[in-house]
Amino acid sequence: MTTQKNRLRVIPLGGLDEIGKNMTVVEYGNDMVVIDAGIMFPDDDTPGVDLILPDYSYIVKRKDKLRGIIITHGHEDHTGALPYLLRDLGTAVPILGTKLTLGLIKGKLEEHRIKKPKLREIKPGGHVSLGVFGFDFIAMNHSIPDGVAVFVRTPVGNLLHTGDFKLDQTPIDGVPTDYAGLAKAARAGITLLMSDSTNAESLGHTPSEAVVGVTLRRIFDGADQRIIVASFASHIHRLQQVCDAAVAAGRKVAVTGRSMVNNTTIARELGYLHIADEDIVDAYAMQGLAADKVVVLSTGSQGEPLSALARMANRDHKTVEIEAGDTVVLSATPVPGNEKAVSRVINRLFKAGANVIHKGSAQVHVSGHAAAEELKLMLNLTKPTYFMPIHGETRHLHAHAKLAEAVGIPENNIFILENGQSLELNETHAKRGDHVESGVVYVDGINVGDIGEVVLRDRQLLSSDGIAMVVVAVDAQTGKVAGDAELVLRGLVLSGGEDEAVIAEARQRVAKVLQRTSKEGVTDHGVIKKALRDSLGQFIWERSRRRPMIIPIVMEV
Repeated sequence: MTTQKNRLRVIPLGGLDEIGKNMTVVEYGNDMVVIDAGIMFPDDDTPGVDLILPDYSYIVKRKDKLRGIIITHGHEDHTGALPYLLRDLGTAVPILGTKLTLGLIKGKLEEHRIKKPKLREIKPGGHVSLGVFGFDFIAMNHSIPDGVAVFVRTPVGNLLHTGDFKLDQTPIDGVPTDYAGLAKAARAGITLLMSDSTNAESLGHTPSEAVVGVTLRRIFDGADQRIIVASFASHIHRLQQVCDAAVAAGRKVAVTGRSMVNNTTIARELGYLHIADEDIVDAYAMQGLAADKVVVLSTGSQGEPLSALARMANRDHKTVEIEAGDTVVLSATPVPGNEKAVSRVINRLFKAGANVIHKGSAQVHVSGHAAAEELKLMLNLTKPTYFMPIHGETRHLHAHAKLAEAVGIPENNIFILENGQSLELNETHAKRGDHVESGVVYVDGINVGDIGEVVLRDRQLLSSDGIAMVVVAVDAQTGKVAGDAELVLRGLVLSGGEDEAVIAEARQRVAKVLQRTSKEGVTDHGVIKKALRDSLGQFIWERSRRRPMIIPIVMEV
């Protein structure tokens, strides 16, 4: 019989109701493992934030029972939190991943100056034990090579975590999803399936990555000037297709953008990206090549302001300046929240004279995630007792749950959880458990976790309604106001007359408040500030219908 102490708990700390920061804890007794440790990129609701991490304090507080961190593949939304996590955990905990995944992780940890991490290579088809858990790794096809699903043997039943996947029958690297491995796991019995939900709303099957290669070759054959292709730097299969199309068209490949240079270098060194040395050139060396003999492989498919492509569009790139007749291929779909940034870059490229090709005009991108029919096939192949959709927004999780019902999994056996909510399992049943510490941690420059919701609200307020500052001097001896107040408005326009006249009226409002508080003998700075904030706030609302941040400053002189 399973005791309360030795119950199996599965706890997603990230990846639910969102795309990104994937992290799942599997815990039994005195043993715990973590599957994936990703980041999420900020959107318009998080101004000034660089990265978003899952709140992993639950793990740090129990690090003595942590037996290892298993990474399913090398994308940032599954690996990006590792440098921060290891700073808090130390480097004694083993990190398990396939050859390419560890290669990319190693580069990232070196950037963050994490020394001597304990990296342990696993292979698809291999097995390892950590504490009471046994792990089998199953090859899965995705947009990056060397991805795996994780089959977890526990004292009370078996789990299968798919990682990110699609069922591509013509994969670029010739390594399809290991159906035999999945069937073997199913024969052993799968108590709980956790499966990628990203494309659960997409009907049918996700097209093969090979389709993009056909489109790229057609584009390259028809271009008579320079070609620039922007893609995710970690999309190794896409990079391979660009290289293949370039070589077939008699062009050299020049790589630009820090992450693109790093990832292509690592992938080539480890044997996952194949292009001859003579066919790849340094970005500076391409200056001597004819325009119709070069393809530039660049970062910036998401419109990132400091990316290589954005710099080209702004004519601020060190080695590449967009010229009339250049062909620019955006070989990616904008991540939700990046649509405006991508649109701005596209418009600037057109203004510079480039011919811009994107997913809306040609099939230059396909998803790396399984669509509805593939997800149903996964469910039918693995035949789990219980099902928990992961890796998706709430709408995706619910769509995936409907697919599970359609293939015969009882509604009561399907669990749509929230980040931080546990699922408890024993030999006979599963149930929702308690919530644990969870949430988000904002990375803002060198600050990690110092930015909270209050700061973000202040930033949003500043960006939308501006700021009003009123500076008042008071006599340190008497506590009475000394001189006129100074009023400063930024990011704010007041209507109702000439600027100077309106500001003068605002100053009069401030003066009246100070006269009243002085007459009443008020010397408490807090009371004076509140009176100024209320009066000035009312005046600004009357003149602008805005509620800016109002900062009264009372100084003793």
